[in-house]
Amino acid sequence: MRRNAAKLRITPGTSSVPTAGEDGATVWIGVNYWSRTGGPLMWRDYRPEVIDEELSTMREHGITLTRSFFFWPDFMPAENTLDPEMLAHYDDFLDRHRAQGMHTIPTFLVGHMSGQNWDPVWRGGRDIFADPSFVAQQEWYVRELTARWKDHPAVAGWLLTNEIPIYGDWRSRGIGTLDATTVTAWAKTLVNAVRSTGATQPVSVGDGAWGVEMTGADNGFRVRELEPLIDFHGPHVYRMETDPVRQHLGAAFVCELLDIGGKPVIMEEFGVTSDYVSEENAAHYYRQILHNTLLAGATGWMPWNNTDYDALWDQEPYSHHPFEMHFGITDDAGRPKEQLREVKRFTELLARVDFPRLSRPDTDVALVVSSFLERMYPFTQPEDASSVLNHTRQAYVAAREADLPVGVAREADGLPDDCALYLLPSAKQLTAGGWRHLVARAEAGATVYASFFMGEHIVQRGPWWPKLDETFGVVKKLRYGLTEPVEDDELVLTFQRDFGTIAAGERLVFAVAGTENSRSYLPVEPDGAEVVATDAHGRPALLTRRVGEGQLVLSTYPLEHMAAVTPRVNPEPTWRLYAALAAEAGVTPEVSVDDPRVLVARMAHEDGRSFVWFVSQSDGPLSVTPTLAGGGRLRALDGGNGGDGGELSTVDLAPYGVVVAELVDGPR
Repeated sequence: MRRNAAKLRITPGTSSVPTAGEDGATVWIGVNYWSRTGGPLMWRDYRPEVIDEELSTMREHGITLTRSFFFWPDFMPAENTLDPEMLAHYDDFLDRHRAQGMHTIPTFLVGHMSGQNWDPVWRGGRDIFADPSFVAQQEWYVRELTARWKDHPAVAGWLLTNEIPIYGDWRSRGIGTLDATTVTAWAKTLVNAVRSTGATQPVSVGDGAWGVEMTGADNGFRVRELEPLIDFHGPHVYRMETDPVRQHLGAAFVCELLDIGGKPVIMEEFGVTSDYVSEENAAHYYRQILHNTLLAGATGWMPWNNTDYDALWDQEPYSHHPFEMHFGITDDAGRPKEQLREVKRFTELLARVDFPRLSRPDTDVALVVSSFLERMYPFTQPEDASSVLNHTRQAYVAAREADLPVGVAREADGLPDDCALYLLPSAKQLTAGGWRHLVARAEAGATVYASFFMGEHIVQRGPWWPKLDETFGVVKKLRYGLTEPVEDDELVLTFQRDFGTIAAGERLVFAVAGTENSRSYLPVEPDGAEVVATDAHGRPALLTRRVGEGQLVLSTYPLEHMAAVTPRVNPEPTWRLYAALAAEAGVTPEVSVDDPRVLVARMAHEDGRSFVWFVSQSDGPLSVTPTLAGGGRLRALDGGNGGDGGELSTVDLAPYGVVVAELVDGPR
């Protein structure tokens, strides 16, 4: 199974960035930019000396790109009108980028920013997406600005908007949900406006990639329908979590889910406000996001944002959203914060490993994402989609803790045929065709795992699994309309025989959680299946049924669901189960450690070299001894991570630290 690792490719003769590879592949290391003296109103009070100082600071720390913004009310004060002063200021802005050897991505429709919406004074209440006259004005605006700057060497790409789903939120429009057909037609009109000028730089929407495919909630901006129009996906990720590991892997899972259409994934926005966290913890967060999203397929990063805005305390939006003043990677005087130093260390590492020529190896492990996440099937509930998202995200965490190179397999795309292990975590719903495919894969030699889940709500509560008994070799003992509640506070699984990497007699202890509906187990009797593990009451908890050349494995407890709704639970024992399943399937991680607090992943270079990432999820120092299944040895990178190029028998990690080593004479 292939995993996304697409990179932007710049057409010869157009603008590029200093991190371009020999084949034109580029790595965008950028930052979202407003000047500290102006914020969204910087073009009214344009200060070239501040721009120079701020760009210079970014450049010194490895940042070669900004994402810049045309504040719509200022740049277009009337219909068919552009403000000449604003245009002149942006001319100068581009020239200053060129002088610093930097580039920028202009953003056209900026009506939302940092907790406030602004309309052009001439909008007159017209619908953003559906009113022909208003769409025509947007088209004119985009075309005129693109034509003016398409040949400027500092322009690296184009973004249509900044988070326009918030600006055009249906709740503020009073006309019902946004229609995907209308939104897609609107986006096509504006992308065509860019292309009609002859501009060849990459273009995307700037909507945050918050479509139904990513969230389970349909906001009209469907990733699948926009994908043919754009050159890269640009997620905006600001997760709030109850578990540190889920927090650190949240943006990475978004990148995995965006393996749609083979387009590059650029972390268009992420960051933290210093009003929420200490500088040390902000640096930890940056480090985790940068490295974990890289390992999840991202090939560009633009944190929010370049500076703090203390001088703008009485200017909207900062006057009423004061925490928005302090997302900067420099403070209000332009001094670097630790977050910026973390970006610099990241860029230096990318240079050492020649990142434009790295890719993620293919994988034999598929994390199955039910199509109920994104398809609007009749008579289903919103929780059906959100539970798919939450459970697959938690399963992704467990797979990473087991050091498995897991790939996301969307049922909506058709499940792959080339995997040895398929993980279906706490799934109430899968289509009949999806189930048939999984059974066929088991018959062909794969290990297919599924965990029972009743659902979080009462509507058609129960597993929508056709022929559950025949599929898994059991007789279910459920009663119609009722649950079988889990009454223990802990679930203790005792293994009755060796299973993969788990020995007979071993016990795994799980936290029990869920709603009155979902805190339920599946009572079964084996009927062809073998009981692998039992619960504390002697009931079957894990069973396997041999079919054809492979096996189907059933958990009668919703392990991933219980973990997903439990605060500060990770690492929890599902990683042990996943490691055992991988062993049963004949999948052995090339490099692994026996501590789930350290996540291990490999990247392959085009020239045959391999690099291994060790990413700590511990708030204290750790030392781990890697196991190299394919042989070889680990060598510290020269000048990086405290290494001197010598051989590594153990890996020492600082709190939430990252170490990258070269795998020498190992698998290629």
